[in-house]
Amino acid sequence: MDIAKIIYIILGLAILVIGWLIGVYNRLVTLRFRAKEALSDIDVQFKRRYDLIPNLVEIVKGYMAHEKSVLENVTAARSKISGGTPLERDQAENALSMTLKTLFAVSENYPDLKANANFLDLQRELADTENKIQASRRFYNSAVMDLNTKIETFPTNLIAGTFGFHQEKFFEIENEKEKEPVKVKF
Repeated sequence: MDIAKIIYIILGLAILVIGWLIGVYNRLVTLRFRAKEALSDIDVQFKRRYDLIPNLVEIVKGYMAHEKSVLENVTAARSKISGGTPLERDQAENALSMTLKTLFAVSENYPDLKANANFLDLQRELADTENKIQASRRFYNSAVMDLNTKIETFPTNLIAGTFGFHQEKFFEIENEKEKEPVKVKF
């Protein structure tokens, strides 16, 4: 064999290996940004819900002045949501969801309120937002699963460790009571 052929073969193999390394690194970066985007989507939905709640409370106030404690609980739960990452605020967001369920349950006692177009629109918006939050959480967990799987599988794990990629945490329910069915009492 000619020395020039050997050099070309070695160069060709080196280019293939470098190309593969670049591809793996770029895939890990893409997965990391997809997980960050999914986490940001959750934050957007939390903000949407946070902005809708004062409007809902104002409409309900006129109909149920004697149900002051329900409104105070919703307002208190809303005020606890501040700062931190979406993962850290998740527990406060779940408490807010529970108080909103109570608010909607109490609204069943007010036929005029249930028929109010603004109330119905806001109720639909909040229900839609809750669905989007759940979808965003599922999307985030899926993106994290893809990233974590890639980081753990061979030979990508060698490259991930070398370039400082680390596993992300899943959205999980930490409070065991939140896993139980909701009981509404009047």
